[in-house]
Amino acid sequence: MKKKILIIHTGGTISMVENKSTGEVTTATKHPLSELTYYFNPYADVEEMIEFSLPSPHIEPKHMLQLATRIKKELPSYEGIVVTHGTDTLEETAYFLDLIIKTDKPIILTGAMRSSNEIGSDALYNLISSIRVASDDNATKKGVLVVMNDEVHTARNVTKTSTSNIATFQSPQFGPLGIVTKDSIIFHHTITSRYCYNVDAIDKRVFLLKAYAGMDSGLLEAVLKAQPDGLVIEGLGQGNLPKELVPSLKRIINSQLPIVLVSRCFQGIVQPTYGYEGGGRNLKELGIIFSNGLTGPKARIKLQIALAQTKDLTMLKEIFEQEN
Repeated sequence: MKKKILIIHTGGTISMVENKSTGEVTTATKHPLSELTYYFNPYADVEEMIEFSLPSPHIEPKHMLQLATRIKKELPSYEGIVVTHGTDTLEETAYFLDLIIKTDKPIILTGAMRSSNEIGSDALYNLISSIRVASDDNATKKGVLVVMNDEVHTARNVTKTSTSNIATFQSPQFGPLGIVTKDSIIFHHTITSRYCYNVDAIDKRVFLLKAYAGMDSGLLEAVLKAQPDGLVIEGLGQGNLPKELVPSLKRIINSQLPIVLVSRCFQGIVQPTYGYEGGGRNLKELGIIFSNGLTGPKARIKLQIALAQTKDLTMLKEIFEQEN
C-alpha cells in the first residue's frame, strides 16, 4: 500500500522557470512541477500545497517558524512530508525544523540548482527522489533530511558547497547518511541522538561575524552598538581569534551577552587547545561558548532557538554541548 505524502512548496529555483530569451530565472505564475504529479504515482499517494513562494534569500526565521507550524499541523494526516525550498538557505531551514519538530516521521527538504525548463534540470528528479525517501520505512527516526543529487544528508551536517554545481549539497564532516539508487534507498549510517525545543516565537537578534587575519575590535564594537541578543563568531582554525579582540570580548561576556564560537574551517570542531591570548583555551576560560561542529549560520539558528528557552549563559553552554 502506497504511503500518503504531503509536498509543501515554499519557492526557490525548483519553483522557477528560465526565460529562454534573456536567460533570467524567475518565479512562475504556477508551480512548474504541479502538472507532473503522474511521475509521483508509482511511489506514493501525493498531495501538494503552497505555504509561501519566496526565493530563499528572502526566507527569515519567522518563515521557518511558520513552516514548522504548518508541518506540525499536517503531520498527523500524512506518513511523510517533503518541502521544496530554495538552495541558498535550505540548510538553515532544515536545521531549524530539525531543532523544533519532534517526530519519527520523515521530513525531507529538497530543491534544485537548475529550474524545471533549463537543460539538465535537477528539479523533478530531486523531488521524485525525496518522495521515494519519505516513503521508505528506513527513513523514520532520522530527523529532518535533505535529499539532493542521489544523496541523503542530515540537516545538522549538510551544507551548500558550490554556487552552481548540482552536486552542491555535501556533508564535509561525516559524509551523506545514505544514497538514492534506481532501485532502492540505502542508509549506511544513522544519527545517535536528537534534541528538540519548544518555540513559540523567534524574535532574538543574533549576529554572525567571520574572523580574519589582522582583525581588530572595530567591527565587533560597531556590531555591539546595534544591541544584539547574541553573537556567533567564526574563529580561526580550532577556535582562535586575534588578541586585539580579547578586551572587547571580556566586556561583552561580563555584560551577559552570549558569544558562540565556531570555526571558519568546513571540517573539524573548535577546541580549547591554545593557551596564548586569543587562543581557544583562553577564550573558553573567558566564558565563550564552544559549538559542537556547527557552521556559523547553523550556530546562529541554534542560538536564536536557545535564547527562546533561556538567557542563562550556563544553560546556553549546556544546550550547545548537546549533539545537535
